[in-house]
Amino acid sequence: MSMIMGYERPNGEIGIRNHLLIIPTVICANQVCNRIMQMVPGAISIPHQHGCSQIGTDKQRTFDVLAGTGRNPNVGAVLIISLGCEVVDPVALAEAIRMTGKPVEMFDIQSIGGSIKAIGHGAELATRMLKQLEQQQKTPVPLSKLKVAVKCGGSDATSGLSSNPALGYAADALISAGGTIVIGETTEIIGAEHVLAERCVNESVSQKLYSSVERFEKEVERMGADMRGGNPSPGNIAGGLSTIEEKSLGCICKCGSAPIKGIIEYAESVPEGGLYFMDSPGNDIECVSGMAAGGVHIVCFTTGRGTPTGAAVVPVIKITGNPHTFKLMEDNMDVDVSDMLFGATSLELAGDAIWQEIQEVAEGKWTKAEVLGHQEFSINRIGPSL
Repeated sequence: MSMIMGYERPNGEIGIRNHLLIIPTVICANQVCNRIMQMVPGAISIPHQHGCSQIGTDKQRTFDVLAGTGRNPNVGAVLIISLGCEVVDPVALAEAIRMTGKPVEMFDIQSIGGSIKAIGHGAELATRMLKQLEQQQKTPVPLSKLKVAVKCGGSDATSGLSSNPALGYAADALISAGGTIVIGETTEIIGAEHVLAERCVNESVSQKLYSSVERFEKEVERMGADMRGGNPSPGNIAGGLSTIEEKSLGCICKCGSAPIKGIIEYAESVPEGGLYFMDSPGNDIECVSGMAAGGVHIVCFTTGRGTPTGAAVVPVIKITGNPHTFKLMEDNMDVDVSDMLFGATSLELAGDAIWQEIQEVAEGKWTKAEVLGHQEFSINRIGPSL
């Protein structure tokens, strides 16, 4: 059995990072959380715009994403900070995360006496929690436990020709090793959904995939809007992509060739072993945040035009097949597979390079996004604010 060095969690999961995560339950707690993060190097905060004036499934989505992010195996401990009167229940949130066995502390700003006292109290808690995390040692853990999400953004004509197929080859390698791949971006499979549906393990999974696309298309229709102009985006079109169908056919290459075992909802926990599809938006940060909340360890992100974004609790590996983009944005790109375009390397060798990068990042190598401090986080919403 292939092994990597990682952190064993009390619930049997493995982490490849050991973050202290500070979660604001509501936008009103963002500044306090951010100030604590600045005072305690090594802590990560996930500011967001939600947590109050939400109802029904929209409120539940905020809760689910915050809870899932806290449960992500790359997170070793969690500090929850609430205002004290929001709709997201901080006690329930803490309990949902404590189920993993990791340490969770919480307090509210109103009871502690305002922002200044909350920042001081939070910094003391965070410092203590971080010191405890630093005592944890890595141990050998199975590579087969690794869960990797595949994502694309800022796509151009090179994406479907080089970076996405090469990532698909690496995805197959991980699945062959017993690991897990999750692909998302419901908007990015429109026009190619029939290709993925044929790869589903049974008719029930296939129909659920079609339903995900239909649900999105009906929502666009309800709004009286037209996807064209938004997808493909102006950048996609400038990069040589003509239609959503062309973009989608290139997009789906990045998940390899394995059967699709199941369709999961946004931020839903990703099962172990094989390929899964997450019903999620194409928006880069919203999609990646949902995948992180689902428990992935790494996101492999292909881009032709180039994008610097990372994620709060998971390393994001940036892959490009555009030589101009790699040269222009080398600070942001981790893997260059553009030699495929010129016949200077094969699909197999390019895929092996990505597979090697995945294993090195899993062992602790920092991605460019991590080095630069990219910690983007965003929650996909459902309903209106009250």
